[in-house]
Amino acid sequence: MTGFWRQWMAVWRLSVAGFGLVLAGAAFEATSGPVRMIFALVGEALPPEMGEPLRFSIALMGAVTLGWWLTLEAAFRAIDLLGEKAAPVWRGVTLSVVGWYVIDGALSAATGYALNIVPNTLLLAGYLIPVMATGVLRRA
Repeated sequence: MTGFWRQWMAVWRLSVAGFGLVLAGAAFEATSGPVRMIFALVGEALPPEMGEPLRFSIALMGAVTLGWWLTLEAAFRAIDLLGEKAAPVWRGVTLSVVGWYVIDGALSAATGYALNIVPNTLLLAGYLIPVMATGVLRRA
């Protein structure tokens, strides 16, 4: 993957990192504004006084999301090194992204935050569009 689609995927990965930072911001009241806005948009607003367990849980999800971003960065470095032989790595990354989408969407719906499926779908589409457009899954 080169040129436009390569840059697209770099921005896509940065959006994962940005979301992780937003979630991690829930750890402190001073930085919890963006995560409060997200919760209000996709379901029920967070309580005015978030207790430590809620802060911990949301911030921990931020750490996990940042870990996912770092893993994606490592996978994309491997893809760069493998060049035309990177299809197995592309398939693994694609499986992980689709797997996340299915699990996160099911849990979002089950917990009353079904609107979270909308930004998830945009993130999935943002990944799949260049993957399908470039045919990286079919290469040797």
